[in-house]
Amino acid sequence: MDNFGLANLMVLKTGKSRSISAENPTGEPGAGGKEASNLGPGRKGRPCITLPQGEETVLAGIEGPGIINSFWITCAQNGEKGYYILRDLVLRIYWDDADLPSVEVPLGDFFCCGFGARNRINALPIAVNPTGGMNCYFPMPFRRAARFTIENQHPGDVPGFFFQINYTLDSVPDNSAYFHAQWRRENLTTAGKDYTILDGISGKGHYVGTYLAWTALERFWWGEGEMKFYIDGDRNYPTICGTGTEDYFGGAWCFYEEHDGINDELTYSTAFLGHHYFPALSPRRAI
Repeated sequence: MDNFGLANLMVLKTGKSRSISAENPTGEPGAGGKEASNLGPGRKGRPCITLPQGEETVLAGIEGPGIINSFWITCAQNGEKGYYILRDLVLRIYWDDADLPSVEVPLGDFFCCGFGARNRINALPIAVNPTGGMNCYFPMPFRRAARFTIENQHPGDVPGFFFQINYTLDSVPDNSAYFHAQWRRENLTTAGKDYTILDGISGKGHYVGTYLAWTALERFWWGEGEMKFYIDGDRNYPTICGTGTEDYFGGAWCFYEEHDGINDELTYSTAFLGHHYFPALSPRRAI
Protein backbone atom coordinates (compact mmCIF):
# COMPACT_ATOMS: atom_id res chain seq x y z
CA MET A 1 0.00 0.00 0.00
CA ASP A 2 1.43 3.37 -1.06
CA ASN A 3 -0.19 5.47 1.72
CA PHE A 4 -0.48 8.40 -0.67
CA GLY A 5 3.25 8.43 -1.40
CA LEU A 6 4.31 8.38 2.25
CA ALA A 7 5.54 4.78 2.08
CA ASN A 8 8.85 5.96 0.62
CA LEU A 9 9.58 7.86 3.85
CA MET A 10 10.75 4.65 5.49
CA VAL A 11 13.34 3.91 2.77
CA LEU A 12 16.81 5.32 3.50
CA LYS A 13 18.36 7.37 0.70
CA THR A 14 21.94 8.25 -0.17
CA GLY A 15 21.46 11.85 -1.36
CA LYS A 16 22.63 14.85 0.63
CA SER A 17 19.99 17.50 1.36
CA ARG A 18 20.90 21.11 0.69
CA SER A 19 19.04 24.43 0.59
CA ILE A 20 19.92 27.83 -0.86
CA SER A 21 18.37 31.04 0.48
CA ALA A 22 19.40 34.56 1.34
CA GLU A 23 20.56 33.14 4.69
CA ASN A 24 22.77 30.56 2.94
CA PRO A 25 23.52 31.73 -0.63
CA THR A 26 25.83 28.82 -1.43
CA GLY A 27 23.95 25.97 0.23
CA GLU A 28 27.17 24.74 1.83
CA PRO A 29 26.95 22.66 5.03
CA GLY A 30 27.01 24.76 8.18
CA ALA A 31 26.91 28.03 6.21
CA GLY A 32 23.40 29.25 7.04
CA GLY A 33 22.34 31.99 9.43
CA LYS A 34 25.80 33.49 9.89
CA GLU A 35 24.77 37.14 9.60
CA ALA A 36 23.55 38.88 12.73
CA SER A 37 20.70 41.32 13.22
CA ASN A 38 19.43 43.42 16.09
CA LEU A 39 17.99 40.15 17.42
CA GLY A 40 21.48 38.75 17.80
CA PRO A 41 23.80 36.34 15.92
CA GLY A 42 22.13 33.91 13.54
CA ARG A 43 18.67 35.51 13.73
CA LYS A 44 17.32 36.94 10.48
CA GLY A 45 20.52 38.75 9.60
CA ARG A 46 19.81 38.36 5.87
CA PRO A 47 16.35 36.85 5.35
CA CYS A 48 15.78 38.42 1.93
CA ILE A 49 17.43 40.41 -0.85
CA THR A 50 16.67 43.49 -2.94
CA LEU A 51 16.42 43.07 -6.71
CA PRO A 52 17.96 46.15 -8.40
CA GLN A 53 15.95 47.60 -11.25
CA GLY A 54 17.12 46.43 -14.67
CA GLU A 55 19.50 43.78 -13.33
CA GLU A 56 19.54 39.98 -13.41
CA THR A 57 20.34 38.45 -10.03
CA VAL A 58 21.72 34.93 -9.57
CA LEU A 59 19.67 33.15 -6.93
CA ALA A 60 21.54 29.85 -7.01
CA GLY A 61 24.54 28.25 -8.67
CA ILE A 62 24.76 24.55 -7.89
CA GLU A 63 27.29 21.93 -8.92
CA GLY A 64 25.75 18.53 -9.57
CA PRO A 65 24.67 15.90 -10.10
CA GLY A 66 21.47 16.42 -8.18
CA ILE A 67 17.74 17.07 -8.17
CA ILE A 68 15.81 20.25 -7.35
CA ASN A 69 13.07 18.93 -5.07
CA SER A 70 11.14 22.15 -4.43
CA PHE A 71 11.50 25.91 -4.20
CA TRP A 72 9.57 28.69 -2.50
CA ILE A 73 9.47 32.39 -3.40
CA THR A 74 7.54 35.36 -2.11
CA CYS A 75 7.66 39.10 -2.77
CA ALA A 76 5.36 42.09 -2.95
CA GLN A 77 2.63 42.02 -5.60
CA ASN A 78 2.80 45.80 -6.15
CA GLY A 79 5.55 48.34 -5.56
CA GLU A 80 6.13 52.05 -5.21
CA LYS A 81 6.75 52.25 -8.95
CA GLY A 82 3.50 50.56 -9.96
CA TYR A 83 1.69 47.27 -10.22
CA TYR A 84 2.55 43.97 -11.91
CA ILE A 85 5.75 43.03 -10.06
CA LEU A 86 4.85 39.37 -10.59
CA ARG A 87 4.79 39.92 -14.35
CA ASP A 88 7.88 42.19 -14.34
CA LEU A 89 10.18 39.64 -12.67
CA VAL A 90 11.49 37.00 -15.10
CA LEU A 91 12.55 33.61 -13.72
CA ARG A 92 15.23 31.73 -15.66
CA ILE A 93 16.64 28.26 -14.96
CA TYR A 94 19.69 26.80 -16.70
CA TRP A 95 20.79 23.15 -16.68
CA ASP A 96 24.34 21.87 -17.12
CA ASP A 97 26.05 25.12 -18.17
CA ALA A 98 23.68 25.71 -21.10
CA ASP A 99 23.85 29.13 -22.74
CA LEU A 100 20.06 29.33 -23.14
CA PRO A 101 17.63 28.89 -20.25
CA SER A 102 15.38 25.84 -20.08
CA VAL A 103 12.86 27.95 -18.17
CA GLU A 104 12.15 31.60 -19.04
CA VAL A 105 8.83 32.71 -17.58
CA PRO A 106 7.47 35.72 -15.66
CA LEU A 107 7.53 34.82 -11.98
CA GLY A 108 3.79 35.02 -11.40
CA ASP A 109 2.89 33.06 -14.51
CA PHE A 110 5.28 30.25 -13.55
CA PHE A 111 3.29 29.86 -10.32
CA CYS A 112 -0.09 30.05 -12.16
CA CYS A 113 -0.70 33.69 -11.17
CA GLY A 114 -1.27 35.60 -14.40
CA PHE A 115 -2.05 39.28 -14.92
CA GLY A 116 0.42 40.17 -12.17
CA ALA A 117 -2.19 39.17 -9.58
CA ARG A 118 -1.83 36.59 -6.85
CA ASN A 119 -4.46 33.94 -6.33
CA ARG A 120 -4.53 30.75 -4.28
CA ILE A 121 -3.40 27.59 -6.05
CA ASN A 122 -3.94 24.23 -4.37
CA ALA A 123 -2.35 21.65 -6.67
CA LEU A 124 0.28 18.96 -6.22
CA PRO A 125 3.05 20.48 -8.38
CA ILE A 126 2.25 24.17 -7.69
CA ALA A 127 0.85 25.74 -4.52
CA VAL A 128 0.31 29.44 -3.77
CA ASN A 129 -0.65 29.97 -0.14
CA PRO A 130 -1.56 32.97 2.03
CA THR A 131 -0.22 35.50 1.72
CA GLY A 132 1.71 35.04 -1.50
CA GLY A 133 3.93 32.04 -0.69
CA MET A 134 4.63 30.48 -4.11
CA ASN A 135 5.79 26.85 -4.12
CA CYS A 136 6.96 24.49 -6.87
CA TYR A 137 7.28 20.73 -6.35
CA PHE A 138 8.25 19.58 -9.85
CA PRO A 139 11.38 17.39 -9.54
CA MET A 140 14.14 18.90 -11.71
CA PRO A 141 17.26 16.77 -12.26
CA PHE A 142 20.63 18.12 -13.40
CA ARG A 143 23.82 16.25 -14.15
CA ARG A 144 26.58 18.87 -13.88
CA ALA A 145 25.12 22.19 -12.76
CA ALA A 146 21.96 24.18 -12.10
CA ARG A 147 21.56 27.96 -12.11
CA PHE A 148 18.54 30.06 -11.06
CA THR A 149 18.32 33.76 -11.93
CA ILE A 150 15.68 36.48 -11.61
CA GLU A 151 15.63 39.60 -13.80
CA ASN A 152 13.92 42.74 -12.52
CA GLN A 153 12.13 44.49 -15.40
CA HIS A 154 9.99 46.52 -12.98
CA PRO A 155 10.35 50.34 -13.13
CA GLY A 156 12.02 50.35 -9.69
CA ASP A 157 13.94 48.20 -7.23
CA VAL A 158 12.07 45.29 -5.65
CA PRO A 159 12.99 44.96 -1.95
CA GLY A 160 11.96 42.09 0.27
CA PHE A 161 12.50 39.24 -2.20
CA PHE A 162 12.48 35.95 -0.26
CA PHE A 163 13.41 32.56 -1.71
CA GLN A 164 14.47 29.05 -0.75
CA ILE A 165 15.65 26.38 -3.22
CA ASN A 166 15.73 22.85 -1.83
CA TYR A 167 17.77 20.17 -3.59
CA THR A 168 19.53 16.87 -3.15
CA LEU A 169 23.07 16.11 -4.29
CA ASP A 170 22.74 12.61 -5.68
CA SER A 171 23.22 10.53 -8.82
CA VAL A 172 20.66 11.03 -11.58
CA PRO A 173 19.21 8.03 -13.46
CA ASP A 174 20.18 7.87 -17.13
CA ASN A 175 16.56 8.04 -18.26
CA SER A 176 15.83 11.26 -16.32
CA ALA A 177 14.47 14.16 -18.38
CA TYR A 178 15.22 17.85 -17.92
CA PHE A 179 12.45 20.28 -16.91
CA HIS A 180 11.54 22.93 -19.52
CA ALA A 181 8.91 25.68 -19.63
CA GLN A 182 7.90 28.09 -22.40
CA TRP A 183 5.91 31.32 -22.06
CA ARG A 184 4.29 33.37 -24.81
CA ARG A 185 1.37 35.72 -25.29
CA GLU A 186 -0.58 37.69 -27.88
CA ASN A 187 -2.10 41.07 -27.17
CA LEU A 188 -5.05 40.21 -29.39
CA THR A 189 -5.69 36.78 -30.82
CA THR A 190 -6.89 36.42 -34.41
CA ALA A 191 -10.37 35.07 -35.09
CA GLY A 192 -10.24 31.69 -36.81
CA LYS A 193 -6.51 31.23 -36.15
CA ASP A 194 -5.26 28.75 -33.57
CA TYR A 195 -3.13 30.21 -30.80
CA THR A 196 0.15 28.33 -30.31
CA ILE A 197 0.83 27.32 -26.71
CA LEU A 198 4.00 25.26 -27.25
CA ASP A 199 6.19 24.73 -30.29
CA GLY A 200 9.66 23.70 -31.45
CA ILE A 201 9.96 20.61 -29.24
CA SER A 202 11.88 17.57 -30.45
CA GLY A 203 13.17 14.38 -28.84
CA LYS A 204 11.73 12.26 -26.06
CA GLY A 205 9.80 13.76 -23.18
CA HIS A 206 6.61 14.14 -21.17
CA TYR A 207 4.18 17.04 -21.47
CA VAL A 208 3.35 17.92 -17.88
CA GLY A 209 0.85 20.75 -18.15
CA THR A 210 -0.43 24.15 -19.27
CA TYR A 211 -1.18 27.37 -17.48
CA LEU A 212 -3.38 29.81 -19.42
CA ALA A 213 -4.28 33.40 -18.48
CA TRP A 214 -7.03 34.66 -20.76
CA THR A 215 -8.70 38.08 -20.95
CA ALA A 216 -12.05 38.15 -22.75
CA LEU A 217 -13.02 41.41 -24.46
CA GLU A 218 -16.67 40.45 -24.84
CA ARG A 219 -19.40 39.75 -22.32
CA PHE A 220 -20.08 36.28 -21.03
CA TRP A 221 -18.64 33.15 -22.65
CA TRP A 222 -15.32 33.54 -24.43
CA GLY A 223 -15.52 30.64 -26.85
CA GLU A 224 -14.81 26.95 -27.13
CA GLY A 225 -11.12 26.76 -28.03
CA GLU A 226 -10.31 23.08 -28.59
CA MET A 227 -6.88 22.14 -27.25
CA LYS A 228 -4.91 20.42 -30.01
CA PHE A 229 -1.71 18.37 -29.71
CA TYR A 230 0.31 17.82 -32.88
CA ILE A 231 2.63 14.90 -32.15
CA ASP A 232 5.48 13.23 -34.06
CA GLY A 233 4.92 14.74 -37.50
CA ASP A 234 1.23 15.69 -37.37
CA ARG A 235 0.61 18.59 -39.77
CA ASN A 236 -2.92 19.17 -41.04
CA TYR A 237 -4.73 17.57 -38.12
CA PRO A 238 -3.69 16.76 -34.55
CA THR A 239 -3.55 13.37 -32.88
CA ILE A 240 -5.24 14.76 -29.75
CA CYS A 241 -8.12 17.22 -30.04
CA GLY A 242 -10.27 18.23 -27.10
CA THR A 243 -13.81 19.55 -26.92
CA GLY A 244 -13.21 22.95 -25.34
CA THR A 245 -10.86 24.95 -23.17
CA GLU A 246 -12.93 24.58 -20.03
CA ASP A 247 -13.03 20.81 -20.65
CA TYR A 248 -9.23 20.65 -20.96
CA PHE A 249 -8.93 22.23 -17.50
CA GLY A 250 -11.32 19.65 -16.05
CA GLY A 251 -14.43 21.84 -15.91
CA ALA A 252 -17.46 22.02 -18.19
CA TRP A 253 -20.19 24.27 -19.53
CA CYS A 254 -18.34 27.59 -19.29
CA PHE A 255 -17.59 27.14 -15.55
CA TYR A 256 -21.13 28.45 -14.85
CA GLU A 257 -23.89 27.35 -12.55
CA GLU A 258 -27.36 28.82 -12.99
CA HIS A 259 -29.25 30.02 -9.95
CA ASP A 260 -32.68 31.63 -10.35
CA GLY A 261 -32.00 32.69 -13.94
CA ILE A 262 -28.55 34.08 -13.08
CA ASN A 263 -25.23 32.65 -14.27
CA ASP A 264 -22.63 32.41 -11.51
CA GLU A 265 -19.07 31.72 -12.65
CA LEU A 266 -17.22 29.40 -10.29
CA THR A 267 -13.56 28.92 -9.45
CA TYR A 268 -12.01 25.68 -8.24
CA SER A 269 -8.63 24.16 -7.45
CA THR A 270 -7.80 20.44 -7.48
CA ALA A 271 -4.67 18.30 -7.31
CA PHE A 272 -3.91 18.65 -11.02
CA LEU A 273 -6.17 21.33 -12.52
CA GLY A 274 -8.45 24.25 -11.83
CA HIS A 275 -10.01 27.57 -12.75
CA HIS A 276 -8.42 29.81 -10.16
CA TYR A 277 -9.02 33.41 -11.11
CA PHE A 278 -12.12 35.25 -12.27
CA PRO A 279 -12.15 39.02 -11.56
CA ALA A 280 -15.89 39.51 -11.96
CA LEU A 281 -17.23 43.06 -12.23
CA SER A 282 -20.33 41.89 -10.44
CA PRO A 283 -20.86 38.77 -8.34
CA ARG A 284 -24.05 37.96 -10.29
CA ARG A 285 -24.85 38.54 -13.93
CA ALA A 286 -28.06 38.18 -15.93
CA ILE A 287 -28.21 35.56 -18.68
